[in-house]
Amino acid sequence: MASLAMNTDQLCGLLAEPSRLRTYSAVVLGATTPDQVAGATGLSGATVGKALQKLIKSGLITAAPALQADEDAFKNAVRAQRPSWTPLDDDPERDAVLKAFIRDGRLTHFPTHPEKLQVVLEHIATTFEPGRDYPEPEVNELLNRWHPDHAALRRELVEAELLARTDSIYRRD
Repeated sequence: MASLAMNTDQLCGLLAEPSRLRTYSAVVLGATTPDQVAGATGLSGATVGKALQKLIKSGLITAAPALQADEDAFKNAVRAQRPSWTPLDDDPERDAVLKAFIRDGRLTHFPTHPEKLQVVLEHIATTFEPGRDYPEPEVNELLNRWHPDHAALRRELVEAELLARTDSIYRRD
């Protein structure tokens, strides 16, 4: 079923009225007639009729041959408003890993699988210019932009041999 294109504000506004929310919910749960909706919700027939009229007009519910809810409306509204994703990596598999752990330029949590951790660390390592020496305070500052536990992140980068450390000076080769 395809509803009229609604954004999340319109969808929330439509269902902010309790009688419409209850009516929509009853249809989602299987009510196919106004009488069934009234029985399931405890609303009067007149209240159900008004709610159905608004929900049908919006396309959130269709009436023929029986009442049916557009259960994809929420997903579609969110997808329509989501900013287009810029790939973090040209390789779709690596990009999927990065998107699972990086939100708004921040590492949400450390991957537990070594292969995924390696992909994330390789991405973060690009923060550092190859061949340039970085003192530890600067490394910490750069890594804090990724995650608050800069020490763990720094340690992981060194252990993965993505950064070399000599006397508190770090270098990406």
